[in-house]
Amino acid sequence: MRRLTVLDTTNGSPAGSGRSGGHARGGASVPDGTGPAPSPDEWPRRKPEWMRVRAPGGSNYRHLKDMMRGMGLHSVCEEAHCPNIGECWETGTATFLILGDVCTRNCPYCAIGHGRPEELDEDEPRRVAEAIEAMGLRHVVITSVDRDDLPDGGARIFAELIREVHDRLPGCSVEVLTPDFRGDPEAIRTVIEAKPAIFNHNMETVRRLHRMARPGGRYERSLGVLSTARSLDDDVLVKTGIMLGLGEREDDIDAFMDDALEAGVQILTLGQYLRPSEDHIPIDRYVTPDEFDAWKRIGQEKGFLHVESGPLVRSSYHAREQVEDLRLKAAAAG
Repeated sequence: MRRLTVLDTTNGSPAGSGRSGGHARGGASVPDGTGPAPSPDEWPRRKPEWMRVRAPGGSNYRHLKDMMRGMGLHSVCEEAHCPNIGECWETGTATFLILGDVCTRNCPYCAIGHGRPEELDEDEPRRVAEAIEAMGLRHVVITSVDRDDLPDGGARIFAELIREVHDRLPGCSVEVLTPDFRGDPEAIRTVIEAKPAIFNHNMETVRRLHRMARPGGRYERSLGVLSTARSLDDDVLVKTGIMLGLGEREDDIDAFMDDALEAGVQILTLGQYLRPSEDHIPIDRYVTPDEFDAWKRIGQEKGFLHVESGPLVRSSYHAREQVEDLRLKAAAAG
């Protein structure tokens, strides 16, 4: 297990023993100059400076929001209260939420509503692909709620939408962020055979905290989803990610990385957990930017092709840049 070395600016000594690094204390500036960290009695109630983002409101943001409303579409950017919505929407990039906006599971970290979903919308692939075409996107991310009420978990709708996008915009790469389909290999095959550029299934947290954070999921099942996806098509990149700040330790994160690599994961994302409301799992701590940088270096050293790691990182953040980066690396490798 590797130990993080993160500068504790209160005394200049390395921080981080037992957890994913040490806290910056006493209002000292973090090493990258992003502002003071909360004092111990404020942690984690007050967000540190590095977690603050500009409120959305640009012209492209408003246009995209109006388009979503007009076409009756959902975006996970809104449903999950993503902090990057202003940046992504202003550049004309969005993550589309399909299969409705009501989830059959009730994960205590997630902002998306739980209950009995509405009837399946068979026309959704056409409508979403139409919106993607109208936006002229080069890379699109498609995700969904869990639909345990459907025999295939919604895999067919994923596949139909991927094919619709390929037909309408041949130059647009498609990334899917899927549920676990209850581990059904045929559902995974259905999605992979539609040829997404990236197959993403988020592990969300480390093994030790998995049952607490994802009572409807299973750590080994999710690893199996990733492994199955990797085995079905070498041309489809496999991706996963977890949130930090739920109470994980350094050894938990290190072991998770090893598990993900063994399952065939090539792209990894690490971001800060943000509590959607008082009814959700409390934040254990805010992980510093330096710690995220350290984990990025460790992930790269371990062998991931691409690691996106930072306080505001979400699974689809800089998704297009990830694809372009990997294409450049592949071209350079010959």
